[in-house]
Amino acid sequence: MPLKPRQINTFLFFKLPSAFFCGVRLRSIGEKSCVTTVKHRWINQNPFRSIFWAVQGMAAELSTGAMVMSYIRECDQNVSMLVANNKGTFLKKAKGRIIFTCNDGELIKDAIDKTIATGGGYTCWMKAEGKDATGDIVSRFEFEWTVKLKKSTSS
Repeated sequence: MPLKPRQINTFLFFKLPSAFFCGVRLRSIGEKSCVTTVKHRWINQNPFRSIFWAVQGMAAELSTGAMVMSYIRECDQNVSMLVANNKGTFLKKAKGRIIFTCNDGELIKDAIDKTIATGGGYTCWMKAEGKDATGDIVSRFEFEWTVKLKKSTSS
């Protein structure tokens, strides 16, 4: 994968500062999986003293979206990406450090490959699961990513 955690975390600082300042960080990225973290802090808490659901969503989305970005960069084509839909399920209060893992890298790679081969747009549902320090699942998210070739403008 051409993208590294440091590059994505720098991207967060400049392009998604709300995620950066809430503590969302990319820990690792590979061909099949991506891991992000977020730690419960004052700035990202809800009134119930746990991590606000939207902050969990940012960390979960990053675990899927970083792989989308990386594959697009790797294919060297002008491909657009967009979340078309998402679902979230919350099972336990999110306290301490939450680790989100997505293992759907092959799914998005296939969608991007089909987009390039056919010129059509494709969608792909990717899942991210957040676990606390004890290994308990605190939340699950699903994101429907849409990828399509951008139209080139000729001069």
